[in-house]
Amino acid sequence: MGGTIATRLQAMTSEALRILIIEDNPTLRDNMAALFESSGHVVSQAGDGNSGLMLALESRPDVVVLDLSLPGMDGLRVCEQLRARADRHVPVLMLTARDSLDDKLSGFSAGADDYLAKPFANAELRARCLALSMRNRAGRDHVLRIGSLKVNRREQTAERMGQVLNLHRTSFRILLELAEAWPRTLSRSDLVTRLWGDDAPDSDPLRSHLYLLRQVLDKPFDHAMLESVHGVGYRLVSDT
Repeated sequence: MGGTIATRLQAMTSEALRILIIEDNPTLRDNMAALFESSGHVVSQAGDGNSGLMLALESRPDVVVLDLSLPGMDGLRVCEQLRARADRHVPVLMLTARDSLDDKLSGFSAGADDYLAKPFANAELRARCLALSMRNRAGRDHVLRIGSLKVNRREQTAERMGQVLNLHRTSFRILLELAEAWPRTLSRSDLVTRLWGDDAPDSDPLRSHLYLLRQVLDKPFDHAMLESVHGVGYRLVSDT
């Protein structure tokens, strides 16, 4: 099944991607490079955080595969610096041997777009990178605009009608996922997977966060932007 999905994603990518791998294990790094190169992608490599950050800023890759544990500068710091210093959004897939919810939330807080725990299947690594490249469309502006709403991926801030939205970290993640998917609808299961992966809380993890998001995004304004699509999921609608 995974191979089929990866093949479909590959077919949807019309051109070779420029992929930067920042990983200190040379064997794993070379194996990942060979995997991507066999699919026609162009790969550059770095074995530590400092040189990886410099390559990411200078070479403008389409996707960065970033290990969390790196010598010199760890993956969280690399991601934070990339978000602060790059002139455009570069999708980051963070790799780690640590698979706890706190580790994932730390990665997302630092600016990672997706998370993959070691050990992983090659097909999943490839599929996630291709999905990131399509979802983020590397080079797209940091600021997403939907009507009067502006979501800044670099600064992790949002405003509506010029008013700054004071959002909890998870509420902002939900808003960002919906803004990147706009005008499509995201299912409840899609949102849960994107936010918590396999570590979703046992209780309904979205209910309270969606409530908090609505309180900040919609309640102070005349028109609601967060819409529930019965039996499907959630989407943003423009207010202009």
